[in-house]
Amino acid sequence: MTTPILHFSHGNSFPAGSYTRFLDQLRGDFDIRAVDMYGHDPEYPVSDGWPKLVEHLIATLESYGEPAILVGHSLGGMLSMMAARERPDLVRCVVMLDSPVVAGWRAMLWRVVKSKQSWSDYFSPARLSRRRRTVWPSVQAAYDHFISKPVFASWAPGVLHDYLEHGLEPHPDGVQLRFSREVETEIYRGLPHHLGSVMDKTYPVPIGFIAGTESVELRQAGLEATRKLVGDNFAEIPGGGHLFPMESPELAGRLTREMIARLLAQRQV
Repeated sequence: MTTPILHFSHGNSFPAGSYTRFLDQLRGDFDIRAVDMYGHDPEYPVSDGWPKLVEHLIATLESYGEPAILVGHSLGGMLSMMAARERPDLVRCVVMLDSPVVAGWRAMLWRVVKSKQSWSDYFSPARLSRRRRTVWPSVQAAYDHFISKPVFASWAPGVLHDYLEHGLEPHPDGVQLRFSREVETEIYRGLPHHLGSVMDKTYPVPIGFIAGTESVELRQAGLEATRKLVGDNFAEIPGGGHLFPMESPELAGRLTREMIARLLAQRQV
C-alpha cells in the first residue's frame, strides 16, 4: 500500500522548509510534498484574491496523479480551501491551521479597505512587511535580530534555525531573506474578500480547522464563518498563537494527524 500524499502549503513569508519540525511529526505516515514559496514563480504572480496562487497549487496537485491530503497554515490553509472547492477530484481532505474564513460584514469592510492602498496597508500586516529588514551581515546577525523579537523567541528549539536555513540566501552584504518583501506585502494586500461564497454550497470534501486559542489573527477575523464551514471538525491548541506550528510543532503535528484521520473516516461514511 502506498503512503498517502500530504501536500503542505506555507504561511505568508515562511518558505515551506521553515515548518520542518512540524512536518517531521507527519513524515512517517505521509509522503510530504510542498511548494517552496508561493508568489515567486512568474507564471503564478500575486493578485487580488490570489487566483494565480490557487492555480499554482492546483497545477502541483495535478502532477501527483492521485488525490492528496491538503494541510495549510494561514495563507496556505486558505489556498488549500479554495483549491479543493475548485478541484475536489484532486483532494482527499483539507486541514486549515489558523486560517480563518473572512466573510460577512468583515469581508465587506475589507473589500472597502482594499479599494485604497494606504487603508489596506494600515489595517493589515502590509504596514510592517513593506518596511521589513531583509539584509544582515551574517547568519548569526540575522539570528540575533529574530531571536530578540518575542514572536520568534517563543518558537520551539530548532525552528528558528530551520527558518534561517531555508529562508536566507547569499547577498553582497552578507545574507538576505529569500521570501521577497514585495511579494509578502502584495499577498497581504490581496487577502480575499470573497471567501463567503465557499459557504454557498456544501463543501465538496471533508474539511477541518485547528486554531491557536491566543491567535490575534483569529480574533480579528472572527470564527463564525469558519465554524459554519467545518462544523464539528474543529480543534484548538491551548495557549497557541497564530504561529503555533512553530511554537508547538509536536502538539500541532499530533492534532493534525488526528484531524486527518477523522476527516478521512468521514469520506468512508
